[in-house]
Amino acid sequence: MQKILSYIRKAVDNFNMIQDGDKIAVALSGGKDSITMLMGLKNLQRFYPKKFNIIAISINPGFEFFNSEFLKSTCKKIGVEYIEEKSNIKEIVFDIRNEKNPCSLCANLRRGILNSVAIRENCNKIALGHNEDDVLETFFLNLLYGGNINTFAPISYMDRSKITLIRPLIYAPEKSIKTFVKKNNIEIMPKCCPMDGSSKRENMKKLIWEFQKEIPNVKANIYGAIQRSNIKGWNK
Repeated sequence: MQKILSYIRKAVDNFNMIQDGDKIAVALSGGKDSITMLMGLKNLQRFYPKKFNIIAISINPGFEFFNSEFLKSTCKKIGVEYIEEKSNIKEIVFDIRNEKNPCSLCANLRRGILNSVAIRENCNKIALGHNEDDVLETFFLNLLYGGNINTFAPISYMDRSKITLIRPLIYAPEKSIKTFVKKNNIEIMPKCCPMDGSSKRENMKKLIWEFQKEIPNVKANIYGAIQRSNIKGWNK
């Protein structure tokens, strides 16, 4: 946990993510990233000089293997309030619209529901579990598919909902998160999305892996370039 906390503390401090009195909705999918983030923020809460509260919110998309009881139990063990919001995302995306590339629509629906629940629960911030590798993959998705140099910001304010998005794991490599979960025997929920392993993001992950074979420090180089760039939100 100490290493994960160091990544979280660095992100929180560098980008001023947390203020006194914040109520943060932690987006809990049940995967390694969201569970690690939840545990990390709970630990940070114990000693961080700025006092804040956290709750966990899960959006149940309606997939067969989504296990809300597991998520509820996970939150109970570490003393975090758990809220499950049921939805018909699976029905809309896969049954009604039968989307060939469903990831974007699914993400938008999840985000809208998450925002609504966070507002309902009087939260002023939402914590998302994107890690360092996600930053790089999103950069390549935007570059190769969108033709622009961009990635998501560590912190961003949404004018319409008055909610601030924070990403406390942006400095944490996926490898470190996997190691943390494995070494501590932390149970995670199996992925229930039928598109898992066949998305454009997965293609970017493979592309970066191929680059790494030839240039071992390529991830550090690209991440450094992002931090030195004019991409919105990355200039501290």
